[in-house]
Amino acid sequence: MSRVLVTGGASGLGEALVARFVADGHQVLCTDLAAESRVPDGAQYRQLNVRDADDWDKAVAWCEEHWGGLDILVNNAGIATGGRIDVESLDEWDRVVDINLMGVVRGCRAFTPLFKRQRSGHIVNTASAAGLVHPPMMSSYNTVKAGVVALSETLSHELHPYGVTVSVVCPSFFRTNLADSIQGADTEMNTTARKLIEKSPRTADEIAANVLTGIKKQQFLIIPDRPALMAWRTKRFARPLYDRQMRKIAARARTRSEAAPGDR
Repeated sequence: MSRVLVTGGASGLGEALVARFVADGHQVLCTDLAAESRVPDGAQYRQLNVRDADDWDKAVAWCEEHWGGLDILVNNAGIATGGRIDVESLDEWDRVVDINLMGVVRGCRAFTPLFKRQRSGHIVNTASAAGLVHPPMMSSYNTVKAGVVALSETLSHELHPYGVTVSVVCPSFFRTNLADSIQGADTEMNTTARKLIEKSPRTADEIAANVLTGIKKQQFLIIPDRPALMAWRTKRFARPLYDRQMRKIAARARTRSEAAPGDR
């Protein structure tokens, strides 16, 4: 039985991961922005803002006081964003960098001293297929998720001498309430992203089940669905085909934007 902390655990993939961990018999601390939230029987809840270093320090102290340590840290909290480079604002960039990338950095920094002392631990960072393949009109989201992949690979080597393992999770679109976090000036991109999320045939629970399988195997790269896996393989092994697909997407977006009155 492992001691597990999940950020962004009150909804979406985080909620599904919490339920799966509890069902497997683990001790689970679910964290999220709200002061209170319902959690499955067997889990506990704590408020944690991943943008607040003090909240992270308090989470470490809680784990040491109540559990004597931690076995698995799941940096899952995040938001959806995106847009054309000349439309999305710099404020939007600041927001997604601070949550999706620096939120993961803060979690890793907060718990690494504990994991080093324990000579054990497993960091699981939720990135995205967008961290491996980079469609147009998603500059900010692609950038932060690629950063999470790079951070995870770096730490997988850096922390290996201390007995700490690292995984990075890279799913494609699946049904969740993530679309509710979409904000920003590029309304066309926002609408497209919402459709892709809401119309996906995959559920958060299906993704969570595959993620837990990858964690148990201590896989570094966990690609939990076939579309994400095929996109990654196409980029690696059939790069000309991948480039053509990405440019077709960009060409269609140009056609739509030029047909829209007042759009850039």
